[in-house]
Amino acid sequence: MVDIIGNVAGQIWRYLDSVGGESTPIQIKAQLGLSNTMLYLALGWLSRENKVAIIPHEYTYKISLIRD
Repeated sequence: MVDIIGNVAGQIWRYLDSVGGESTPIQIKAQLGLSNTMLYLALGWLSRENKVAIIPHEYTYKISLIRD
């Protein structure tokens, strides 16, 4: 399962990179065809590795890449 979550985290990172580094969970989920569970497992992975920032925005969140 760790391999699957890591692969999805990579897909999310590449998606965010392609759209300028910022998106919402709904947009990511729709574009990549992910379940809620897989979306949030992978976002947790990216957050733990300090690759994304998750910022509350109105009634959702903005997911932004953190560039080193």
